[in-house]
Amino acid sequence: MSASTSTSTSTRASASASAFDPAVLRTEARLFRREPGAIFWIVLFPTLLLVILGSIPSFREHDDSLGGLRLVDTYVPVAVLLGMILGGIQSMPQVLTGYRERGILRRMSTTPVRPAALLAAHMVVFAGAALASAVLALAVGRLAFGVRLPEQGAGYALALLLAVAVALALGAVVSALSRTTKVAGAVGSAVLFPMMFCAGLWVPVQAMPDVLARITGYTPFGAAAQALGRAAAGDWPGWTHLAVLAAWTVLLTAGAARWFRWE
Repeated sequence: MSASTSTSTSTRASASASAFDPAVLRTEARLFRREPGAIFWIVLFPTLLLVILGSIPSFREHDDSLGGLRLVDTYVPVAVLLGMILGGIQSMPQVLTGYRERGILRRMSTTPVRPAALLAAHMVVFAGAALASAVLALAVGRLAFGVRLPEQGAGYALALLLAVAVALALGAVVSALSRTTKVAGAVGSAVLFPMMFCAGLWVPVQAMPDVLARITGYTPFGAAAQALGRAAAGDWPGWTHLAVLAAWTVLLTAGAARWFRWE
C-alpha cells in the first residue's frame, strides 16, 4: 500500500514537473523586460518603421495599381508580421542557444523544473511580445494614418495566431540546428531576409507580379501577409493561405522536436 502510494505520488510529481511552470514564465518575462534591445526590435521597431514610411507623402496617396489602397495601408500587415519575424527567428533562437551553450538546460534536467518548461515559457513570452507589437502597429496605423482596422476580425485573429505559431516553430528549428549563439545569429539572419521579402517589406504583396505573389503565397510569411491582407479588406482569409500556415507550423514543429537537443 505504501509503495503504491509512493509510486503514484512520484508519477504525479514527475508529470507536474514536466508541465508548464508559471514560476519559470514569470522569471523569463522579467528577464525579457530587462532587455531593451529585444523590446525595441520586436515591439517598437515595426511600428517605428511604419511611422517613417507613412510620413512619406507618396505613401499616403491612393494607388490604382494597388486596388485603390495607399502604400501605407499595405505596410500595416508587414509591420504586424515584422515583430513576429524578428522575435521568432532572431531573438528567441539566440536566447535558447545561449542557455544550451552555457549548460543551463543540462543543469535544469537534474532539477524538478524540466527544460521543456523553459522552452514553453520562452514561446509564451515571445508570442506575447509579437502580439503586443501587432496591436501597437494596428493602433498607430489607425490613429496616425487613418488605416482601417481589419473588417473581418475573426479571420484576422485566426491568421494572426497562425502567423505567431509558424514564427515560433521556425525559431525552434533555428534553435535546434544551431550549436552556438554565433551560429544561431548567422542562421537566423540567413532566414530572416527571405522571410521579410516574402512578407512584403521591400515590395508589397499587392504590387508583386502574379507569379511571384503565388510563389510567396506558399511561404510561411507570404501566406500570412496575404491572409492578413484579405481579412483587413473584409474577406475571410483564403483557406489555401490558412492551410499553408498550418502545414508549415506542423512540419516545422515536427522538425524542431526531432532535431532539438537540450545539451
